[in-house]
Amino acid sequence: MKVVGINGSPRQDGNTAILIRTVFQELEQQGIETELFQLAEKSIRGCNACWNCFHSQSGCCVIDDDGFNECFAKLLAADGIILGSPVYSADVTSQMKAFIDRASIVLAGKKGLFRHKVGAAVIAARRGGAISALDTLHHFMHSKEMFLVGSTYWNMVYGREIGEVERDQEGMQNMKNLGQNMAWLLEKIHR
Repeated sequence: MKVVGINGSPRQDGNTAILIRTVFQELEQQGIETELFQLAEKSIRGCNACWNCFHSQSGCCVIDDDGFNECFAKLLAADGIILGSPVYSADVTSQMKAFIDRASIVLAGKKGLFRHKVGAAVIAARRGGAISALDTLHHFMHSKEMFLVGSTYWNMVYGREIGEVERDQEGMQNMKNLGQNMAWLLEKIHR
């Protein structure tokens, strides 16, 4: 089994990556392979509304020079998906929004590609807006027929500077529990 995490932060290896890697540790302890894809390494553009992917049902985007299709292919091959974003203006980053907007049209053209995958969202927040950002990611996954994993609280951790999230003990414990719950669900589905 494999879980791919998408770090939607423009800051590579920041707080969002810390959260995803914390979930990964729990998955790896259960023998689940993990891979992190950081959108900061790419320049994922927004959807240009050409609808070519929808009409062709190709399972990929016609914009093929910015890393989207590479990342999307990893998600297609995965059993589980973690989407992570810091909060920017009370929602996900523009990088994550561009990614899920394009993925939504590709998936609308070829329905069922994410059906029954296990999904989780994690949010790094300085103060407010975490619920809105979490809802954005949850709505994306729900509308793609994924099974969402929860934890003991909403999947958000507080901190601004890189590493500050590690001081939010309750939030970090929530990430560990999220990883344990995700591993449990993956095992039940793939038994």
